[in-house]
Amino acid sequence: MKKNLFLLLFFLFLSSCGYDAIYSKKNSTNYNFSISKLNFIGDRDINLKMKERLNSYTLNKKNKNFKVKISSTSSKTVAAKDTTGDATSFKNTVIINVEISTNDKLKNSFTMSESFNYNNNSDKFSLKRYEREIKNNLAETISEKLIFKISNIQ
Repeated sequence: MKKNLFLLLFFLFLSSCGYDAIYSKKNSTNYNFSISKLNFIGDRDINLKMKERLNSYTLNKKNKNFKVKISSTSSKTVAAKDTTGDATSFKNTVIINVEISTNDKLKNSFTMSESFNYNNNSDKFSLKRYEREIKNNLAETISEKLIFKISNIQ
């Protein structure tokens, strides 16, 4: 009985908390820009994730219309080794170079990067899956920062 009451109260408070995602498609109308053309060069996984996040800005035409060219790279480096020389932790870094232009004139150019440190795993399959997840999360974080930066361009 107490468990059911707790679950009911938990869902009641959770549903009425007023949570709204900041970067949802509904909130994309808050930014006063649109992207007329997107070009991607580099890492395919990063580009797909960023294209997924930026596509909602290509549909609506706004006052500020930009052409965006993104060049992305991803690197995995050994952050630490044990006494036998085996890697114990890695660092995954995602770097993007962005060129923003309007009316065929270069408006802004900048570089953004995000990195994440993680420990090695003896199961190589789960390690590869974890690395792919890290790369997607880093690409999503960079794309959120990119959207904010583009919205602040005059």
